[in-house]
Parts: sequence; structure tokens; C-alpha cells
Amino acid sequence: MVDIRPIEPADHAAVERTQLEMWGSPICVAHGEVFRPADLPGFLAEDAGKIVGMLTYQQQDPTTIEVVTLDAVWRHAGIGTALLDATAKVATSAGATRLVLTTTNDNVDALRFYQRRGFRLIALRPGELHHSRKLKPEIPPTGNYGIPLTDELELERPVEPTTFDE
Repeated sequence: MVDIRPIEPADHAAVERTQLEMWGSPICVAHGEVFRPADLPGFLAEDAGKIVGMLTYQQQDPTTIEVVTLDAVWRHAGIGTALLDATAKVATSAGATRLVLTTTNDNVDALRFYQRRGFRLIALRPGELHHSRKLKPEIPPTGNYGIPLTDELELERPVEPTTFDE
């Protein structure tokens, strides 16, 4: 059974270690901005105390929560969906009306995942990975399925306001 819980200050080292294991670096880059996931709020998915998934986010503005990272050790197990659902609840509590995220042109599995969960493509940033490599040189030239890593794609999902039963 997987438990979803908020990231706490004591989780800093575990979040950084998970980021390193998943992506080989303590930082990630999107739309020209460098993020350090270990310093962001988010959620952990745990199975018997072991981290099996992680989502970090930032509030961009009063209406927008940006998902910075989303990783699940086990695919097709509902972990990513549960992490997104927890983040959507935070968004509604904060008064935000949308979730946004950025992925790369090679990440076709993520595009399938996000679109099936209500996200829509809203922006293409051609050649953005050229600029990202200046901030994070370890970004490889080729990504998933042998696809050249060149562009960023931005997706958005509206967040429904929470209604409380009286």
C-alpha cells in the first residue's frame, strides 16, 4: 500500500537523493529557470517507508501551481495520479485555478500520462533545451526513444474548486 504525504523539512536529504537517483543532478531546469526540488514543497509516495514517488511544485502566482517534478518508481501503479491529486487539493486550498508543468519533446510517455489526466498542451518552446544546457550541461542531446532533445512543451489542467458538504 502506497502512502502519500507532504514533504517535510526533515525530508530534504531524501528528496535530494531521490532527485539524484532519478535525474543524476540535484537541479532541474524548465523555461530558463533552475529549480532545486529538495527546496520545494511537494509530496512523497512511500511504500513501507521507502520512497516510490515524488512530486514537487511551486506556486507561480495566485492562480497557478507549477508541477516541477513528478516521478514514480513503479509505472501504471497509480502513484503519479495520486501525487497529482494531492497537489490539486493544495491548489484549490490556495485558491489556484490551474496546474501547469513543462516536459520535453522526447517524453512521449509523460505526454500520454498527463493528457489522460486532463492536461492540455498550451505552449511549445522550440530550441529551449539549447538554453537549458547552459544552466545544466548534463542534459543529454538525445532522450527517450532516441529522440533528439530540443524543445519544451507546457501543459495545463484546470483545477476545480472544492465544494464542501454542510
